[in-house]
Amino acid sequence: VQLQASGGGLVQPGGSLRLSCAASGSIYRVNDMGWYRQAPGNQRELVATVAYGGRASYADSVKGRFTVSRNDAKDTVSLEMTSLKPEDTAVYYCNAQVVVFDMATMGPSYEFDYWGQGTLVTVSS
Repeated sequence: VQLQASGGGLVQPGGSLRLSCAASGSIYRVNDMGWYRQAPGNQRELVATVAYGGRASYADSVKGRFTVSRNDAKDTVSLEMTSLKPEDTAVYYCNAQVVVFDMATMGPSYEFDYWGQGTLVTVSS
């Protein structure tokens, strides 16, 4: 299973940006999907997650500005970021809890945790 993230870049304060992430491979079902970020010198932190079924949760620092969504038919997760601030500058990583498809039983195997490669978001004038 692989996660491929895209959509990072340079944006001015107050601007908007959309990140996308697609999961591919031997997937039976994708459970929680979400986004984390890591700024220079900081630990990786949760930004937003969306559960299978659609319930979303957000870090306090992004509530009201970011929206996470998923498309279960395509195994994708997106992060719509608005009113961006310089402190949102970080490398953003997508994450997914994936139940892997078992070819032997043609059913579900175990759940594993996967990460995308990271995409840089820079908020600066």
